[in-house]
Amino acid sequence: MKRSILRGTPRRAAALLAAALTVTAFCAADAVARSYPFGPRTRAVNDLGNQYVPFHAHLWDLLHGRSDGGLLVNWQSGFGSSFLPDLGTYLSSPFALLVVVFPRDEIDLAVYVITVLKTACAGAAMAWLLLRLRPGRWWAAGLLGAAYALCGWSLADASYNPMWLDGLVALPLLCLVGEWALDGRRRLLGVLVVALAWIANFYTAYMATLGAGLFLLLRLWLSGLPRRRALAAAGRATATVALGVGLAAPLVTVVYFGTKHAYPGRVTHFTPVATQDLLARLLPTTYGFASPALFVGTTALLLALALPFHRAAPVRVRAGWSLLVAAVALSLQWTPAHLAWHAFATPNGSPYRQTFVLCALLVVAAWHTLSYGVPAPRALATATALLALVAAVASRSGLVHAYAWPVLLLSTAGALTGLLLLRRAEAAEAAEAAGAGGAGGVTAPEAGDGRGAEAGATTGDTGAVGRPGLAGLAVRVRRAEAVRSGAAATASGGGSGRAAGSSADVDDSREAGHGRETGDGPGDGRGRGVGADPAPAGADPAPAGAGAATAGRGEPRAGRAGARRRVGLAGLAVVVLVGAQLGEAAATSAVATRLRLNHLDDYASWGDRQREQAKAVSEADGWPAHRTDPGREQTVGNDPMVVGGQGAQYYSSLTADVLSRTLTALGGGWTSRGRNVQSLDNAVTDAVFSVGARVHSPPDQHQRWNPRDRGPVTVSRQDVPPLVTVRPATAPDARTGVSAFGPSPYRNQELLLGSRVYTVPALTVRTGDGARPARAPGDRPGTLVEAPRAKAAAHRPTIDAQCPARSEVYLWAPHYSGTARLTDSPAKPLTGRFTSDAAKIAAMQRLGTAPVSGHVRIELAPTRTGTVPDGAVGCLDTARLRTAVRGLKATGAEEVTVSDGTVRARLPAGSTGTAVIAAPRIAGWRCAADGAAAEPARTHFGLIAVPLDGSATSVTCTFHPPGLRLGAAVGGASLLTLVLLGTLTAVRRRRTARHPALHPATRPRERITSAL
Repeated sequence: MKRSILRGTPRRAAALLAAALTVTAFCAADAVARSYPFGPRTRAVNDLGNQYVPFHAHLWDLLHGRSDGGLLVNWQSGFGSSFLPDLGTYLSSPFALLVVVFPRDEIDLAVYVITVLKTACAGAAMAWLLLRLRPGRWWAAGLLGAAYALCGWSLADASYNPMWLDGLVALPLLCLVGEWALDGRRRLLGVLVVALAWIANFYTAYMATLGAGLFLLLRLWLSGLPRRRALAAAGRATATVALGVGLAAPLVTVVYFGTKHAYPGRVTHFTPVATQDLLARLLPTTYGFASPALFVGTTALLLALALPFHRAAPVRVRAGWSLLVAAVALSLQWTPAHLAWHAFATPNGSPYRQTFVLCALLVVAAWHTLSYGVPAPRALATATALLALVAAVASRSGLVHAYAWPVLLLSTAGALTGLLLLRRAEAAEAAEAAGAGGAGGVTAPEAGDGRGAEAGATTGDTGAVGRPGLAGLAVRVRRAEAVRSGAAATASGGGSGRAAGSSADVDDSREAGHGRETGDGPGDGRGRGVGADPAPAGADPAPAGAGAATAGRGEPRAGRAGARRRVGLAGLAVVVLVGAQLGEAAATSAVATRLRLNHLDDYASWGDRQREQAKAVSEADGWPAHRTDPGREQTVGNDPMVVGGQGAQYYSSLTADVLSRTLTALGGGWTSRGRNVQSLDNAVTDAVFSVGARVHSPPDQHQRWNPRDRGPVTVSRQDVPPLVTVRPATAPDARTGVSAFGPSPYRNQELLLGSRVYTVPALTVRTGDGARPARAPGDRPGTLVEAPRAKAAAHRPTIDAQCPARSEVYLWAPHYSGTARLTDSPAKPLTGRFTSDAAKIAAMQRLGTAPVSGHVRIELAPTRTGTVPDGAVGCLDTARLRTAVRGLKATGAEEVTVSDGTVRARLPAGSTGTAVIAAPRIAGWRCAADGAAAEPARTHFGLIAVPLDGSATSVTCTFHPPGLRLGAAVGGASLLTLVLLGTLTAVRRRRTARHPALHPATRPRERITSAL
């Protein structure tokens, strides 16, 4: 990178370096771990494979015009789910739009690239912020920016939750907004940044806003502003956040109301981790799902630990940043603060999602340490001792593995070596400046010696005068260089050396007097780091006189040698520090990638299985005439969004309560405590929901627990009613909501179908030795079934029942784990596989056909103790089902059209009763018969219903996401306020331009940057 470029744009150079280091370490770690896309191991773990990749695939389809639905309704998932809340939760980041440039079958690569870019941008934003806070070396800002981007929270938690990475990007940007508020600048841009942060991901933006608020409060205290000006700055910041959040309200309110209508899942309570586990996560290569990943790199950690002991920094700076870091660290472990960080609701899953805020504060504290010069050996020794104490306490944690110690030792050695080399470079520059200054009558103390720090402490950190830190040394170096320039000019003949020296003194005193430019108070941070080559303002240097000429004849060669030595030391320090940072970050990321596969569920990337399923779905698709379900044998929790079709399967944090409860009442299964509903392979529910084609795939061979079966992908079809049917009217006082369902899923299916088609026989359950098992305790009526004590038990538990001959046999056992199969069936029996635990229930499954005798025996192979409920077996009369379907088709809609959030159906003349749309009655649906006024849709056992009086020949239902109108009103008011404020500001500027205030002419101040 050219020196001239660095001189003009140090922040840009720092941002680019941070991004480059981040990308290098991130990709190198995946290559070492042999993880996708650099190796055979999948990276699609947990929600990354189940949610984020499928949602990005659906966004790809939406952007290319190939999705079923639009921004309002996703007709592919959950038989019709509200999409705008999902968009605001998973896909509203500007980075998500990049999926459009990737091929559809490379959606995993698209999400990976988006993840890397978000992480890199977070590092770039932090590097920019650091140089805005304090002048310093651009490469050091880039290194610490990368340390923030590659923090443990980013590598261990957010890398497979890419939506959280928007908060990682937002935090330094929101801190910049606070800096602009302090200066009273860029108000419009500040509002837009806040709005973009909250739109990208409101959840982590909320945490980032809290962190930026704490950051701003400390900056106000350190600035030493009068109370009135400080309150004005705080008011500007508050107004900026309010207007920005207001602009984001149309999306934020929709997501908020979506959470209110979502299935509640499990209520959890926060339990803080042990102290040794907390401290262990500061070290490299540690991993734990439920502990805060605080790793920021050994260099940044040492610098942050050294800040309280760094005498070159003002006392207020040392105390302020150290206390803020400590306070936020303690808040991680305190339940009230934990709730405040997480919007007053303990999340399911990782309980330390605000950790990135503390990582950012550690990096900012490290920057303040380094910007005042490398700490003295005593301060570094104290920081190293504190690090050793942290390691000693952490050694008792189970999160620290044997390989952590060599990585920690190497990174510590590299960090200390690099810092000491950099300190020698500073000392060399200070000595050179002192020597040159002595020739001109100027003295310069050694950098970082602490003299004068207390003088700076009296005003916080608002000026360079009287302080031996970075800005003060920069002033003295420029004076010395001016003297040397004058001496060199004299050697070649002519002029007055006093002119050049005076000019330099004028410029330096002007910069030193502008504390907002060179100090820790508000300013633009344009200063020079120690070790920078001076860049005079461009005036020709004047001669220094005869005495200076004599000294100047030997000066250039000695000065060049000293400069080369100084640059060599600084360059070696950069190499060592960058190497240590990249090495430990890559090792930490690689370890987290490998250990995640042992702790979390993982899923295969797009491959032959998905390609075959997508082809089968495409060939059978007939939407909206009928639905095509991608199948019971799922690959991920959102198969319809990945391979196409329109099924029940749906996994989101916003899964509607009515959908989950309806499918559960019908015998459906779910995981993630009710928010990951599964497909239900059942002939009756297929008729109810107009599923006319169903894909059948072999079990996913990526999952180790599935049986080895490489059979082909097939499609079954059945005659089903249209999407809109007409049912008889119900009594006015009859219950038709989800609460009307009873305990038997077979009877609940009949309620929705409108016909009796099942026989539910009495059961006889016996253990492997023929005994009657015990009844299940608690509120689950049924029989206990225990796993055999011996793996190869001679006899297994059985269920005996009597079904009508040739009927289809189904088993419903939501709290049973194991397999079940018919022992005597005229056709090839099916093996039902059931899985249940505290977070999941098993779906009803078809086992085959009853024999002519009607006697059914089901052999069980339980893997753990479970329950077989009363009424577990259902015998389906397929002839009755066909008759019911013919009746629904005869009275159903003659034509159905679906477009995003609108369903229109043309009905037979004289239709009476209730028109039922085979979609869950989620909040937001409004319906009308013919041209009547629309009103909130009724419910027919969880489905959308419209009453008919015999005169209507059409039904129209439209969907309006709850909260959208309120959000639009708030957003409009915020936009109007922003326009008015902008107009008033423009008018005020125009008046000022017409009547300018008189100012004395001053010479433009020289812009000086650092190249080292």
